[in-house]
Amino acid sequence: MKPVAAATGALAAAFLLLCLPAAEPAVGPAPEHGRSFAWRQDALWRALETRYVEARAAGCGRTAALTTRNIGTLHGAVETLFDTLIAPGDATLDSLEARFFALGPAVAACPRFLKDYLRLSSRMREAIKWQSRRWDVSRKETRDRLYRALYGGRAAVEEVMLQHPDSLVGLWQSMEPSATPAADVHGVAIHSGDILVSRGGYPTSALIARGNDYPGNFSHIGLVHVDAGSRAVSVIEAHIEQGVAVATAEEYLRDKKLRLMVLRPRADLPQLTRDPMLPHRAASLALERARAGHIPYDFEMDYTDSSHFFCSEVASWVYRELGVDLWMGISTISKPGLRRWLASFGVRHFETQEPSDLEYDPQLVVVAEWRHAASLFKDHIDNAIIDAMLEGAERGDRLGFPWYALPAARVGKALSWVLERFGHSGPVPEGMAAAAALRNKAFSERERRLALRVSERAARLTRELGYPPPYWALLDLAREAAGP
Repeated sequence: MKPVAAATGALAAAFLLLCLPAAEPAVGPAPEHGRSFAWRQDALWRALETRYVEARAAGCGRTAALTTRNIGTLHGAVETLFDTLIAPGDATLDSLEARFFALGPAVAACPRFLKDYLRLSSRMREAIKWQSRRWDVSRKETRDRLYRALYGGRAAVEEVMLQHPDSLVGLWQSMEPSATPAADVHGVAIHSGDILVSRGGYPTSALIARGNDYPGNFSHIGLVHVDAGSRAVSVIEAHIEQGVAVATAEEYLRDKKLRLMVLRPRADLPQLTRDPMLPHRAASLALERARAGHIPYDFEMDYTDSSHFFCSEVASWVYRELGVDLWMGISTISKPGLRRWLASFGVRHFETQEPSDLEYDPQLVVVAEWRHAASLFKDHIDNAIIDAMLEGAERGDRLGFPWYALPAARVGKALSWVLERFGHSGPVPEGMAAAAALRNKAFSERERRLALRVSERAARLTRELGYPPPYWALLDLAREAAGP
């Protein structure tokens, strides 16, 4: 019996040792120049919904002439932006924003105007991006303007699109010339050096998209390489589970994505004027590095360290080495509750390169964007839940996990360390602590539970209203589900 008792005692002692709590992660300081953006226009959003209900009741026939005239007038106003340089704080841009939002209810009530509204949105985005080439994008005023115009314009368009899921336009495409090798991917000419900006379908994807000073829609970056001979498409990206990896176009698209956008460097950039093949050389360099050896994932989000990469660094490092500095406006994460949560996952740098913010870089052009009705609505639900959860973080909510789960997680971390020595992945990602992995799991499980509840309530509300609830209504549902 003594050996059994000794073994039992040893196991109990080991279990207790493995249960010792991990030290609370240090939270880095807030960025010196960071400040969270806030719309503070709840009354406007709800007024727009009221106008939509009124427009639906009136019918398209009574609003068609006015809507046609307003779209034409606004198109004309947008075109003037290509003739005169203005500052980001110019009142003209405030007027365009207000008029564009005001058009939404009438378009949402009449699906025949949807394509015109999308074209107007695309042209307005082009105009703002053209103007921003002369702006200092590191300034708060400029970042606010770009966010209001690009994120706000997309949000308005998507509210309209979700009222007409059968008419949903899945692809928007603009032409930007490129001298690099190209291949057809789902009807779009994708060029070597293009940057794919996507939104994953996982809870942490939603957190990445929403968790910065300018909450966005995208959570992941991939860099495209197109072979000049075979036209084979490779996507170089950094994954939490395996670090930097290479996927085919089919493998990349097979992974769960709620939206996808293609960005391309402007053909008239001085660096590309001198060397039109520069994007292809950047992609080739990234592919060469990915195949040369293992590059671990960078949980700290330190974009100045090239030994570990998070997804944004895959594109930014190779372009920087060839003279193009992406993310002209560096992302900031200022809110203390959000920084505390991210620190508990391993993040140490809160001035970094967020995927959503790449769209605001004046050096890049949006050449295509895919959206699908079902995935778009899930995207909105996930956003609302994360926004509600992050409000809780600012009230002091913490990310916890069952204490008794820590021993198994630490054993899993040790097993992962061994497997990594032989080139394999284990249950706990390389570079992630056991406690961080448990917090990640607990966070994801909570988000999924809330998503199920909000989805059920949103479906019930859709039946009651006769139309899908807009984002602000989803946020109300998420706050209610998340609790005080």
